[in-house]
Amino acid sequence: MKVVVLTGAGISAESGVPTFRDADGLWEGYDPMQVATPEAFEADPALVQWFYDERRAALARVEPNAAHRALARLEESLGDDLLLVTQNVDDLHERGGSRRVLHMHGRLRAAWCTACDARHEWTGTLGDAPACSGCGVRALRPDIVWFGEMPYGMDDIHQALWEADLFVAIGTSGLVYPAAAFVHYAEAGGAETLELNLEASDGVGDFRRSRQGPATELVPAWVEELLAQP
Repeated sequence: MKVVVLTGAGISAESGVPTFRDADGLWEGYDPMQVATPEAFEADPALVQWFYDERRAALARVEPNAAHRALARLEESLGDDLLLVTQNVDDLHERGGSRRVLHMHGRLRAAWCTACDARHEWTGTLGDAPACSGCGVRALRPDIVWFGEMPYGMDDIHQALWEADLFVAIGTSGLVYPAAAFVHYAEAGGAETLELNLEASDGVGDFRRSRQGPATELVPAWVEELLAQP
């Protein structure tokens, strides 16, 4: 069985990672247009670097939860037949044991050199404009997909969705495109579709099945159910 799993902010919220966008549309007190666009970075790089430095540092204070670890167990069983796509920029899937993770919106613990296009693992600050270890130019920015930029790995994601037998969305709002359309790609390829969410998302009607509850309860139960199938 080929399975594609999409995870969103809801899976990490139970670990204490804030869901970026509050009810008033702000991201931890900031308008996304101030901290999450190429234009914002050009206008005020110090603010943008500080914002992501703070988010990066906060990862040290959180740990993967039962839902992350359950998906790692599923990967152990399915191997390359599982593709885990996440909208999250934290590293909780990897710390929970998953290895085959596609971060479509980038990663907090990575820096991108806009001079030589190299990407580096990064756990410290970018606020002091460090030089790229590859080319020496001080042109590093957070390796985050901002508004107006193309998410990573879309060709691979679409191919996996087309070939999938099962598509599962976990902890997603159903509002953010292109991820909100993945269920349609999967169904077009003949896959079963399932949503696992704290509450039904705006796109729940697009899924054949849905379950509501905490990710730390729903995901381990679903994984055990799937692994028990002959």
